[in-house]
Amino acid sequence: MEQVRTTWDLASTPLQRLSKLHRDAIAVYSLEKRGDSPFGGRCPREVVLTGQYVPLEVGEGEESDREPAGDSECLQDVIVAALSQDRDQPRAVRVVGPAGVGKTTAMQKLLADWAAGKRLPQFTFVFPLALGELGSRAAKLSLADLLCQQHPHLSADSLPLVLQNPRALLFVLDGLDRFQSQEADTSHCSDPNLAVPLSALVSSLLWGTLLPGASVLVTSRPIDYLEPEAELECEHVEVRGLSDAGRKAYVGLFFTDQGESTTVLWNMEETMGFYDVIHLPASCWTLCSVYRAALGAERGLPKTLTHVFADATATLIHLHAMGEAPARDLVLGLGKMAAHSLLHDAKPCDQKEMTTFGLEPFLSSPVLSAFLREDGKPGTDGHVFYFLSPTAAQFLLAVSYFLDGQEGEGVEDLLEEMDGCAELLELFLAGLCDPPQRELLEGTVGKFSSGRTQGFDTWLKETTQEAVPGYSKESHLRCFRLLHQRQDRALVTEAVGPSARLGLSYGGLSAHGAMALSYLAMCCVDLDQLNLYRTEDLTEEVARRLVPAISVTNKIILSQSHISEGAYAHLSAGLRGGTARELDLAYNSTMGDQGAERLCAGLAGTSLQILRLPSCNLTRACCGHLATALCSTQLHLLDLRGNDIEDQGLVQLSQALRSPKCQLQELNLPMCNLTAASMESLSSALRSGHSVLRSLNLTQNSVKDDGMRWLSAALKDPSCPLQSLILSDCELTEACCAGLADALTSGGGKLTELGLSVNELEDSGASHLCSAFKRPGCGLQKLRLERCELGEQTFQELAAVLRVEGSQLRELEVGLNKVGNTGVKHLLDALKDPHCKLELLDIEMVGLQDGCVPDIITAVKASGTLKNLVLKNNGLTDDVVPALVAMAQESHTLLNLNLQYNDFSEDVFEIMDACGKIRY
Repeated sequence: MEQVRTTWDLASTPLQRLSKLHRDAIAVYSLEKRGDSPFGGRCPREVVLTGQYVPLEVGEGEESDREPAGDSECLQDVIVAALSQDRDQPRAVRVVGPAGVGKTTAMQKLLADWAAGKRLPQFTFVFPLALGELGSRAAKLSLADLLCQQHPHLSADSLPLVLQNPRALLFVLDGLDRFQSQEADTSHCSDPNLAVPLSALVSSLLWGTLLPGASVLVTSRPIDYLEPEAELECEHVEVRGLSDAGRKAYVGLFFTDQGESTTVLWNMEETMGFYDVIHLPASCWTLCSVYRAALGAERGLPKTLTHVFADATATLIHLHAMGEAPARDLVLGLGKMAAHSLLHDAKPCDQKEMTTFGLEPFLSSPVLSAFLREDGKPGTDGHVFYFLSPTAAQFLLAVSYFLDGQEGEGVEDLLEEMDGCAELLELFLAGLCDPPQRELLEGTVGKFSSGRTQGFDTWLKETTQEAVPGYSKESHLRCFRLLHQRQDRALVTEAVGPSARLGLSYGGLSAHGAMALSYLAMCCVDLDQLNLYRTEDLTEEVARRLVPAISVTNKIILSQSHISEGAYAHLSAGLRGGTARELDLAYNSTMGDQGAERLCAGLAGTSLQILRLPSCNLTRACCGHLATALCSTQLHLLDLRGNDIEDQGLVQLSQALRSPKCQLQELNLPMCNLTAASMESLSSALRSGHSVLRSLNLTQNSVKDDGMRWLSAALKDPSCPLQSLILSDCELTEACCAGLADALTSGGGKLTELGLSVNELEDSGASHLCSAFKRPGCGLQKLRLERCELGEQTFQELAAVLRVEGSQLRELEVGLNKVGNTGVKHLLDALKDPHCKLELLDIEMVGLQDGCVPDIITAVKASGTLKNLVLKNNGLTDDVVPALVAMAQESHTLLNLNLQYNDFSEDVFEIMDACGKIRY
């Protein structure tokens, strides 16, 4: 063996021998000297050497110029690609991610791969520098001395050979955030043998003034003041943590039993709700550690993040056999340190500060290493401590608040002091108020202050009661998350109410927010309405967590939202077996036919009665699925307005209307690109004897007179169930009116509402209709004839209709027909007739002038039924306002008088304000 080694040495150059020695040293190099801790994760070296490394998912930084990475691209691949690009500038990569995301372990894995010859072959030497262990930033040292200290196999004699080719060198600077201060060092050096402050040494490597051409790989937390490399040609890589598949693999390493692994993964994803947190390997380690202990002790698995941290803290203290009194002192001291650290951007604390926190008795105790990391040598300026996990720091601050029962500081004071520094603090405070969640912890550190826990509950209830009636999504979400963490159904009922309307409208909704919303919905049991109006990016993951809320809600509003295709199946899952009667998905342009197909596939057997799908980018391709759903559900109302379903789509829907299984009573199809070609099929369905359709809206379709003939044929048939028919703006003319008039009286008089606005019926067409309206067989109650090119003749005939004994007409809308005062006078005179039962008269924009007001006043006073009078968009002036106000005030029947958009000045606004019946 000695001969082989000697032969190799003789056959190699000095640089090759140095390179092999260096690779061998890096192969066993450990960036971390600590052991396992539930709050810090596993030792990176152990993870790498045991082959248990799980790749991390990455995202692109804002300044990245690489092509977007796919979801499956791992951090190592991204780094290698960035460092392998052919650039004239020195290659620099900055890897950014929160504490616990796995940056250090990823660097250790990359070093091991390089040492084994698997990655980065272009670098002859790779120098890892754990910046947090270098000591004081002010300490002076040359790069040559630093490298020799960190790597003893190098010497002052051999180092010049190593540094002669900078482009073959890679420096890995781990933990830049633990080394820098807010006053970044701007001094640079270029001589590797010149002793300079460590801060200047690091800065010079980053800027490339020292060893120009060398590559630098930096890791840091996303802290604002990390800016010395901002102007470099620097590749920014954001570490997101574990992907869904990666998290599953991670849990599988912890729990080799498939059943336990499945249970733990489900609890982690479905119960915890902190979807962002469980992407961090360190958080997964914490969760798995607690789950393993709970399973071993046959305890129930935690339901909240607070419960996890409470059990982890209790377990750590128990393992170190601490008594209750010292354990309490330790946690109180860590709480003080946490407050200081969080208020100062997680800045490390020196030994003097540790003494002020009351932690000096624990500095030599191994229990401290379970919560804190120690950098530097004792007695030096660089000897500092900081929390392994910022999340754990916030938790310990919350615990210390409840342990410190002194009067004075209320929860509002604490939250105000820590505002913007500790986003999870109030969640931990809420969870710790739940006795089952803190039970194990109280057994190790002593009882919490009952005054403070009760005070927090009171604050939470009052805060929620104030937020729920408002419209702030942020306030709603905050309270919902706190109540979810608190896990007290009685408190939810007191704060929100046993039956309520919950909503988180506008903006995005996280998985945690969805979990909290579902928890509250389940507490309310009988939820009247779930309002998620204009929710952005409703993913499949979020929709899955909303299933419990959907299952107990009567009405779900998701209009104008952005819903992913996969989310619709979960919406259906929530509807199945639930109580929902109405689902509003209006104006979801991303829905499309595929989303509709997924939704319809799960509607069978649901309680859904109303489905609103206006402007959802649907075409005829989805109408077969909708038709199937109509025959397998209790749907009473289907709104498809604004979708391009065309005639072929309506033909398919008409086939469903013929089925005795179809219970549809209202079908809204405005602006669906329909023509007369589909009216025959629709007419046939209405006459089938099986249809129960009561209301049909075909507004803004090209029905024309030919299509109207088919609809009139249906109305004539006694089997036709229609009671409401809206055909506004359907290109109708007077030619179809005679047939329609005949149908209105020969079909049994079922039609009670007819809308024919914005069609060129003219007086000749309207005359046919008025003749029908007078007949005893006509049961019409609502008539709309706005902008139909009508003249005084029609108004005179309509007045005659109102005077007919037994007339059932209750609402008449004839605005936008230019008849002026003389035309309207016919209707006003009819209002005085005792046979007239009109409750609403809309005469908007008919050319009224002040001269008509005496007739209006006389008519309103004489009418015993008129409740609503619409006079907007006419030529009324200030002169008639006092008389109209007096009329409205004196009338016992009139409830609303609409005077909007007349020729009024601001001088009369105060007069109209005096009458609550008037809109102006």
